[in-house]
Amino acid sequence: MKIAILGGGHGAYAAAADLSEAGHEVRLWRRDAAALAPLVQAGSITLKDADGSRDVKIALATADIGAAMRDAELIVIPTPAIAQEDIARAMAPHLVDGQVVFLPPGTFGSYLMARRVAEAGNRADVAWAETGTLPYLARKHGEREVNVTIRAIRLPTGVYPARKEAQAIAVIRRAYPSVHGCGDALSGALMNAGPVIHPPLMVMNAAPLQHFERWDIHNEGTQRAVRDVTDRLDHERIAVREALGQGAPHYPLADHYDNDRWMYGDAHKQLVKSGDWRENIDLHTHRYITEDTELGLAFLASTARFVGVDAPIAHGLLAIVGGFLGRDLRQGPRTLESLGLAALTPAQLKAGLHDGF
Repeated sequence: MKIAILGGGHGAYAAAADLSEAGHEVRLWRRDAAALAPLVQAGSITLKDADGSRDVKIALATADIGAAMRDAELIVIPTPAIAQEDIARAMAPHLVDGQVVFLPPGTFGSYLMARRVAEAGNRADVAWAETGTLPYLARKHGEREVNVTIRAIRLPTGVYPARKEAQAIAVIRRAYPSVHGCGDALSGALMNAGPVIHPPLMVMNAAPLQHFERWDIHNEGTQRAVRDVTDRLDHERIAVREALGQGAPHYPLADHYDNDRWMYGDAHKQLVKSGDWRENIDLHTHRYITEDTELGLAFLASTARFVGVDAPIAHGLLAIVGGFLGRDLRQGPRTLESLGLAALTPAQLKAGLHDGF
């Protein structure tokens, strides 16, 4: 299958190498041509995982998004949610009928990107899908080298518009067999693990993050009190899903720590053992704040307001992060209010997500 990968981060390089090794024709687009140059010159990515290290040839690495997207059946965008609007505008002239766009994860970006593409004048019949986490726990170790600690074994995925779910899931599963449908884009967005895992870790580790040059929030930073807050925040997420009529499995985050039933299986010990997450984290600029809190947690809190679910942990964490950022995160760009959807009834929202707005 011809696959376009859009992005230049950990997930994009892992996807390009992994899907190329699986036999797909992969075209990787990155807007920063200078940063892409080592990959262009070598023609390959060095992939490291439990099977060792090897060079994986990439069909095309390019700073031309049109060249990457041409004739692609599947377009994978494993980028932070903060990049989605810019990428949607760059994609808009090149999307054509029948393509499937996959956001792992999405933070409701499937709806937002579809809207931005339509506003740019492209009315192509495209399916947009999003899941709850990256298909990989991965970190880049060099300009064209990526280390994959573990691969996801379950990827619940929502589709916008949901009437195209069967087609979209069938295409995505040719690249990622671990994908399974979970309904519409809102259901997919409420599977997103980042806004549940990362805001409590950032808030409750704020002092050591600012004191130590490097800190592993998934190791020393994940203590019982943090787990208790994370579990209660996840209960709020699941309550929102249930209020919307979204069925199980909800992939409770406790499974990530306690057993092998979560999206990555039994991954937490391997994540800590790798050492790749012992890093410098800035409380103002790291994606755990800019993506998972300002966008993802604000989205979860707004959806709780929409369905009338009490969510004190979500709103409390937003208030604390807003305290050190100096702004009210309830007014963020990824809330249902900002997206113009909060005035709808739940039935109207569900219908729009199924048929397309």
